[in-house]
Amino acid sequence: MIINLTRVTVTTALALLPLAAATAPAGAAQAPTAQVPAATQTPDAAPASARVAETLSLAVAVNRLPVATESRTGYTRDAFKHWNAGLKPDGCNTRNEVLISEAVQAPTVGARCALSGGSWWSYYDDTVVESASSLDIDHMVPLAEAWDSGAHGWTAARREAYANDQGQASSLVAVTAKSNRSKADQDPAQWLPPAADALCRYTSDWLATKLRWALSIDEEEQRRLYQLAAGCPSTRVTFTPAP
Repeated sequence: MIINLTRVTVTTALALLPLAAATAPAGAAQAPTAQVPAATQTPDAAPASARVAETLSLAVAVNRLPVATESRTGYTRDAFKHWNAGLKPDGCNTRNEVLISEAVQAPTVGARCALSGGSWWSYYDDTVVESASSLDIDHMVPLAEAWDSGAHGWTAARREAYANDQGQASSLVAVTAKSNRSKADQDPAQWLPPAADALCRYTSDWLATKLRWALSIDEEEQRRLYQLAAGCPSTRVTFTPAP
């Protein structure tokens, strides 16, 4: 299978701007910079009319995110209930619904949502996978990173909604277990997908998820995201605020 995506390489993108000197691109200062810390935001109170899809350049998307010091105090993976029963009354949990949705070739769905056959493309490492059991469903922004950047202040119900989010395609992605476990709970300043052509999409997906859930970024993460944005000038971020 050949997947053609217009991207730049990791090497090219990161060479465009030294990490220590990275700053907001020209024009970014005109975007709003005053932000409420993520832990005190109340996105649940946003009116329905505010929950419409928005498309931004990568640089503007980075500038939209509040910068805050992260804290993992009190984190436990069990604070995010997953996988739940999914969106449909079909006996499939969220994991299997994502696998069915993202399949390149549809699997056969058997009793109790057992999946057989089918194929998937793991864009992190540009690998075709033909066994559902060889795939992980990655939280684009890992659960621990979400906790650090705002989810520690959420209700249990909101954390469950985050952990099972199928309302935006970027939130959950089927990838090889190897690439997912290599990423672990790291942000883009610490880990990037090994496939060179994955860089711009990954940056867009990361930003879309943080914007959707009103999460913050730390200073190192912000610097790296501005670097990546500079290397992907034609890439856009589309997101819808979470209900």
